[in-house]
Amino acid sequence: MPVSLVGLDADDTLWHNETVFRLTHQRFDALLAEFANSETLEAKLAEVEGRNLGLYGYGAKGFTLSMLETALEVSGNRVSTAVLSELLAAGREMMRHPVEPLPGVQPALEILAERAKLVLITKGDLFHQEAKLAASGLGSFFSGVEIVSSKDADTYRRIFRRHGAAPEDAVMAGNSVRSDVLPVLEAGGYAALIPYPLVWAHEEAAIPDGHPRFCELRSLEELPGWLETLA
Repeated sequence: MPVSLVGLDADDTLWHNETVFRLTHQRFDALLAEFANSETLEAKLAEVEGRNLGLYGYGAKGFTLSMLETALEVSGNRVSTAVLSELLAAGREMMRHPVEPLPGVQPALEILAERAKLVLITKGDLFHQEAKLAASGLGSFFSGVEIVSSKDADTYRRIFRRHGAAPEDAVMAGNSVRSDVLPVLEAGGYAALIPYPLVWAHEEAAIPDGHPRFCELRSLEELPGWLETLA
C-alpha cells in the first residue's frame, strides 16, 4: 500500500541551522583565544556538549550553557565577565536568528501534503522549535508537530501510531543518519537521507548503503518521486 505518513526533520532539512552554530563556534574560539587554540577549544566544547546532552537536551540554549561551562573550564575560572556576557549574547543571537527555508522546500511540501499526512519530527527546545516553525511560514503543511528529546526506534513507533500509521506505511526524511535514518529503519519504516553540507559531530554515523528501505536524495524535491516508487 502507498505511504500514508511522511515524517520530516526540521533543522538543516527544512531550514538552515548548523551554519548558525558554526558561526557561533568561530566567535567562541575568538573570545577564548587567550586560553587555548581553536583545536583545543573545539575538542573541549564537544566533550562538554556530549556530557550535557542528557541534561540540557538539544538546541541553542543547551549549547549556550555548554559554551559557558567550557569557558570556565579552559580558563581555570579566570575568564572575564565581559567574555561570559559575550557568550550569552551569542546564544541570544542564535535564538533570534532569522529562519531561512532551504531552496525548493516549500514547493516540495505542497506536493507532499497532497499525497500523505505530514508530521514534523524534530529534536530541540520546545519553545525555540515552535518559534522557528512559525517564522518559517511552513506550519500549515503539517498535520502534526512532534518535538522530542531523542529519536530512537521506540519514539518513531509511538509517533507513527499516534498519527494513524504503522511503521511500514511511514517514511522519515532528514539530514541526520544517526537520528533520521537508522532508528526509523530499526522501527520498520522507510528512511530518506537528505544531506546538508555541514554535519554536527554528534550526528555522524555510517550510511546504510544497500538497505531496501533506505534512499539518499539530493534534495527534498526528490522525495515525492521516491514515494511514487514505494507505492
